[in-house]
Amino acid sequence: MNKKKIYSTWFLVPALTIFIVFFLTPMALSLFFSLTVWDFNGFTFCGIENFIMFFEEKSLRIGIRNSIVYAVLTCVFKLGISFFIALFLTSKIKTKTIQRSIVFFPNLVSTVAVGITFTALMHPSKGLFNKCLTAIGLPGVDWLVNPDLALFSVIGVEVWKGLSIATVIFIAGIQSIDKTYYEAAVVDGANFWQRVRNITIPLSRSAMNSIILLSFIGGLRGFDLIWSMTGGGPGFATDVMASIIYKQYLSGFYGLSTAGNVIMLVVIMLIAFPLQKFLLSREVD
Repeated sequence: MNKKKIYSTWFLVPALTIFIVFFLTPMALSLFFSLTVWDFNGFTFCGIENFIMFFEEKSLRIGIRNSIVYAVLTCVFKLGISFFIALFLTSKIKTKTIQRSIVFFPNLVSTVAVGITFTALMHPSKGLFNKCLTAIGLPGVDWLVNPDLALFSVIGVEVWKGLSIATVIFIAGIQSIDKTYYEAAVVDGANFWQRVRNITIPLSRSAMNSIILLSFIGGLRGFDLIWSMTGGGPGFATDVMASIIYKQYLSGFYGLSTAGNVIMLVVIMLIAFPLQKFLLSREVD
């Protein structure tokens, strides 16, 4: 019995080794170097001065606010739009296989490529979007130049790109629902929207929760699309936590930027864990 128990524990060693080397060790090193002023030649211990300096920066407060706005709005729109797309693609339409492939296409394109493409499309004078608006007699829009609009423009692009994964998860969740529930509801005289409200939504809650968590955490960590489209500008209008940290790295403030990474990790954990617990408590057994 003991030999069998010892033998089975060896299967944990590869996974545990990878977890320690690639997760726990970098986290411990990040925490240590966040308490120092360092470069590639050495380091000087400075305590929590990096954290104090980071919180004193106005850009950090803007970055946290923008990260939360970005995460909440992208999550809400992905959840709502992808649900109705999934409903359509799980209905009795003949071309749903082709349409599912089309919906999934944005996920196959590099995020940076998407950012560069939409930056060109949203150009104030040469972009296709504004040319279409002027063609129908409407004024052009400063999509990425107006500080009040730039963040929402990037959010729109993120929603477009992220719909594919959310839709696939919803399709899997809807298709896993036992068809007998719908048959019984039809017999009882329930119409389409009543079946959606009373059967589809409650029984696809686990898929919905997965989308919320993935979208929300992804939004809080968002960087590549924002950086490729605006670089955090104009001014600090589209700066998020990750872009502020990256700017500190570019400026050579390695200790300060490492402290920013620790702050971002803590913020995500403080939001993600309670959110996950709340969502799991609402799942239908």
